[in-house]
Amino acid sequence: MTEFPELITDKLKLRKIRPSDIPSLLKYCNNKNISDQIINIPYPYLEDDAIFRMNFVLQGFKNKERYVFAISLKDSEELIGEIGLHLDKVNNSAQFGYWIAEPFWGKGIATEALAAILKFGFETLHLHKIYATHYPDNLSSGKVMLKNKMIKEAEMKEHYKIEGVYKDVIQYRLTKEEYEERNSH
Repeated sequence: MTEFPELITDKLKLRKIRPSDIPSLLKYCNNKNISDQIINIPYPYLEDDAIFRMNFVLQGFKNKERYVFAISLKDSEELIGEIGLHLDKVNNSAQFGYWIAEPFWGKGIATEALAAILKFGFETLHLHKIYATHYPDNLSSGKVMLKNKMIKEAEMKEHYKIEGVYKDVIQYRLTKEEYEERNSH
């Protein structure tokens, strides 16, 4: 795949991130409620962070290491979040991560974006397994995964060290077989 894919859902467009997204990244990522839940979003979030992020995302696609999509509403170009797959080529799997701008929480955007990413991962990239983690206090992320028929597979004690504090995470998964089985009904 040489061109970055674009995924269209009922309400959303998942597309390549672009320099014109920097103001939206600064507007929405500079939020403690976002940075507290996302391991690689610092607070405060500055222009250098947005530029670094953009380069990280674009280089990851170029190297076929990750597909990180800007999320926008179908009728708008404004970035309101991101969702991506970070590939593990050796194991033919990927970990996904996402964030949604706070004004758009509770509107089903993450659930719809994740459905598109699971379809892309299993049907286009032919992955064997897709998984993700969330912090135990972020129950909304767990609900997004459950709404997409993902399976809770582990509670990992003190899995990440963030600013000197060890944090637990809960992991969910879907294998290709589980994805196909759930979508055949």
